[in-house]
Amino acid sequence: MALPNPGMTINPSRTALLVTDPQNDFLSPEGVTWGVVGESVIKNGTIENIERLFRAAKGTGMPVFVSPHYYFPTDHGWKFEGALETLMHDIGMYDRPGALDLTGFRGSGADFLERYKEFIEDGETVIASPHKIYGPETNDLVLQLRKRDIGKVILAGMSANLCTESHLRELLEQGFEVAVVKDATAAAIVEEGDGYEAALVNFRFLANAVWTTEEAVEGIEQASAVQV
Repeated sequence: MALPNPGMTINPSRTALLVTDPQNDFLSPEGVTWGVVGESVIKNGTIENIERLFRAAKGTGMPVFVSPHYYFPTDHGWKFEGALETLMHDIGMYDRPGALDLTGFRGSGADFLERYKEFIEDGETVIASPHKIYGPETNDLVLQLRKRDIGKVILAGMSANLCTESHLRELLEQGFEVAVVKDATAAAIVEEGDGYEAALVNFRFLANAVWTTEEAVEGIEQASAVQV
């Protein structure tokens, strides 16, 4: 039995691009996770595909949201953690010196990938407060989307089976329609398995639509042209 494909129609006034964790620690060869995610990132063309989505959204006036991941010194005082939380804290992933301190932020693992900054730092992109585990339950993303009357989300970013999938699940629970761009994400490949392959199954089970970057860009541009 094949699953149905409900699809998602892009309504330019109520649809946003959301990118999770477009940061150096995931997407730069100098990032602390590159050894386990690099193969998946390169295979999918993730870096280039996220840029294509940013460019298409900005070129058509589609709202853009970023949900980043930061850890401050106080977060290292947690008394219990899951497997990946423990690893992220051990390797200093996304570390910043403080919530009000940007010392050493530029170019650090917590910083955004340089090639994305023209899109993220343009004064229009909504940068949510940081999520702390994987999903947006701990940040203000849903509030920011609701306050802009956004009901549909095109989802991309890192990493597929962790933050991206967790954002998908919570947004669906909150009543949003979500289309995942499957080649604008990637995940770790470790001894226990391939996180990207695991996520693809759940994307298909859960999302309203699963698109390629080509399909997403075409949809964004066509919807914008119809609106005009």
